[in-house]
Amino acid sequence: MHKRDFEILNGFNILYIEDEAELLKHTTAILEDFAKNIFAVRTCDEAITILQAQHIDVIISDILLENESGIECLRHIKEKMGLKIPAILTTAHTDTELLLEAIKLKVENYLVKPISIKELLNSLHDILMPLIQEKEIRRTQHIIKTIAAVIDGKQVELVRFIIRNLDDDNLLNYSYGDIMEQTGISKPTIIKLFKQLLSKGILVKVQNGKYRFDARKLDIP
Repeated sequence: MHKRDFEILNGFNILYIEDEAELLKHTTAILEDFAKNIFAVRTCDEAITILQAQHIDVIISDILLENESGIECLRHIKEKMGLKIPAILTTAHTDTELLLEAIKLKVENYLVKPISIKELLNSLHDILMPLIQEKEIRRTQHIIKTIAAVIDGKQVELVRFIIRNLDDDNLLNYSYGDIMEQTGISKPTIIKLFKQLLSKGILVKVQNGKYRFDARKLDIP
């Protein structure tokens, strides 16, 4: 089975609603090592205050809070506030009726207490991974559109090739000959585009046949 990379969590804000003080403190302390920010609260009112002031990527909530329902709290957030934030419900009870309510609310996961931290991290990973992929797709589209605004349409396919073949360090390991062979694009067209990207600092030559792509040089919203 593919091992999950929990480092992806460090770019996200988590809202954690739990009325048991010790559990809230303990779980928050662990999650702080993984997430960008953990906003830990004990009531729905506190959660709503956080949501009004902060961007939240995922919510973890106890299903039965003191004198209130975690399900009703999520319903208010989703339906009244109009925030479509993915959520994980935790509960000490395996009540079928509560589970059905959670399903109706389209809650992403339902974890039974005592919470397994590994299971919680796995759930967070699986919920947030599509958001990362969506962000990367959107970023790639921005890059293509930005570059397309300064070069002619014929070269856009070459830009697509560059972006699709960057390694994890944003390095392109292809010579002009390699690119010609794989794309069918003429050498003069390749050289022209590379000169443009090099002059703008979008590509930086590391060595022959190796270039670093620097998206920071692009005007991306």
